Amino acid sequence: MPFNDLEPVEKQPQPDWILELTEQLPGVIFQLHRAPDGQMHFPYLAGNGTHLTGLDRRDLAHNALPALERLAEEDYPRLMAAIERSARFQSPITTKFRLRRVDDQHSWIALRAQPRKIDTGVLWFGLMIDISEQMAEEQRLRRLSDTDDLTGLANRRKLMQRLDAEISLSNRHTFPLSLMMLDIDHFKSVNDTWGHLQGDQVLKDLAQLCREMLREEDLVARLGGEEFALLLPLTPELHCRQLAERLCERVAVHDFGVGPGRITVSIGIAEHRIGDSCDALIHRADDNLYAAKRGGRNQVMVGV
Repeated sequence: MPFNDLEPVEKQPQPDWILELTEQLPGVIFQLHRAPDGQMHFPYLAGNGTHLTGLDRRDLAHNALPALERLAEEDYPRLMAAIERSARFQSPITTKFRLRRVDDQHSWIALRAQPRKIDTGVLWFGLMIDISEQMAEEQRLRRLSDTDDLTGLANRRKLMQRLDAEISLSNRHTFPLSLMMLDIDHFKSVNDTWGHLQGDQVLKDLAQLCREMLREEDLVARLGGEEFALLLPLTPELHCRQLAERLCERVAVHDFGVGPGRITVSIGIAEHRIGDSCDALIHRADDNLYAAKRGGRNQVMVGV
């Protein structure tokens, strides 16, 4: 097809074997044309992924806007910027985005396209492939790597990643940041008396109590065994202590399946000091936790 004589796909005769081959491809091969005034259309679309949007490819041969309007709202400006950079610098487009299907669900699409300047604007030759299954698997693996199997809470790895980020923000903007270290008192006796299955249930119930008392921006993590950490961004020590005391009281009266009053927790609190490292904050919170244990348990301890 001459580059200066773009025609809609239905006017381009092709051998039957090419049509059959392209329609069996697990994706979409395309040409995207952009005129100097910004108007875009698809002179060519083929492959078994063209049904994703429920749009007629013959319509897209005249105007690409109906397809672009199916992009996820936050992905639209990113793709438009990628197209603009590619047109300006004649660089390939390599990106991915979410596309709304006819059932109003979204598919993840990977796009690769090479631009070429022609008399009537810029013409891209490209390939789009549905990578929804791959993205779902990546998200599943990411959740597994960041999640405690028993409680569904964040694990130590996730806590450390988030703590690094929050400390960086606190150091840069002097935002308050507090950390609680929480430990179940005499947890070994729970397992010894009621068994490990009941002990596991206590851990899961405590995780849920913590979730219910925290804000969406807070993070609760299980560090291992019966030890938990609660990270509270934008929270000074005083407010953190008030929350910790309410949590301590709520745990003490909750029936974890072994009777009210049989499960208590000790909590140590530390507020981030500008310039302190992640390890320094954890160390101070840990010291306060052990002080709460030594002081009789079932209490909150804040250091100087």
